[in-house]
Amino acid sequence: MMIARSTATPDRSVWSAIIPPLVIMAAAALLRLPIALAHPHAAALLFLWIASDAMMLGLIARHRRPGWRAGIAAMAMAGSAVLSLSPVPIRAALVDMPWALAVPVVAIGLHGGWGLWRVAERVRHWDARDPDRWGALLGEILPPPLARFAMAEARLLHLALFRWNGAPDVPPGTIGFAYHRYLQPMMIALLLLSCIEIGVTHLLIAHWNRTLAWMLFAISDVSLLYLVGLIKSLRLAPVLLTRTGVRIRAGILIDRIIPYEAIAEVTANPDGETVRAPGNWNVALLAWPNLMLRLETPLPPRSPWHGAPVQAIALRLDEPGRFLDELRARLVTRRVTGRS
Repeated sequence: MMIARSTATPDRSVWSAIIPPLVIMAAAALLRLPIALAHPHAAALLFLWIASDAMMLGLIARHRRPGWRAGIAAMAMAGSAVLSLSPVPIRAALVDMPWALAVPVVAIGLHGGWGLWRVAERVRHWDARDPDRWGALLGEILPPPLARFAMAEARLLHLALFRWNGAPDVPPGTIGFAYHRYLQPMMIALLLLSCIEIGVTHLLIAHWNRTLAWMLFAISDVSLLYLVGLIKSLRLAPVLLTRTGVRIRAGILIDRIIPYEAIAEVTANPDGETVRAPGNWNVALLAWPNLMLRLETPLPPRSPWHGAPVQAIALRLDEPGRFLDELRARLVTRRVTGRS
């Protein structure tokens, strides 16, 4: 697991992955203009060129010399975007030009065929003990970021719908410290208020537009599932003292390891000025922290969108005294061992 990220701002690879989809969606929105619908063949060719160019330029920006498989995957994604996002008149005009569809269709076929062959190879060498087997299998067909997103969504839905009364995730050789007893009542109250808000909003909007009401109702139901998964994950993912460091967790939101060597001291009941100081990371969520880990040297920012290095971590645990004793004992042992 990565301890921290190494950049303070979104780097070129991040922007090169974000900008091409935005360009394609903007071009797809422009296809709804009257001038585009009046000249569907020209609009279809222009959209195909913009999508292919955006995907290939983004790929080249991320990898100076991308392999042929990456190029085929980029063209396949561009072709899929054109076929799925084009309005009906534009898509019909594109179908009328088979020569224009040759490259994206061939790219989609090659990418799909290669993915199916790789899937067959992974199934043939299936290892049921590998925890990442499903993600790797899905990654042979979908782009890696999309495959990771799909796996994360599947895990969250499984957690929200099927995992009830499960044991907290405390691996052998580690000590777990709960933090859910002060969070769960507030989150459950938020869940109940959300249920009331969903019902009232649905009834009000249904008098104006039933289609919009059902769309918002579906989105609200998915959000409720996410909230249920988050509430359950607070109990199932405690903070851990491992052999190498403190694993800071906050349900499905935060999961980060801080090595013991990086911790200068741990204190209880920090004041407000200390918690709100720049560079301090407050992971207590909805409550006031009762512990503060001061770091020996600042860690890189916790994400590309947080520019300040992490100098201290504030958290709240249900049993802060036991955590203090265990962590201080481990820090003393590490320092004594390091001197000897």
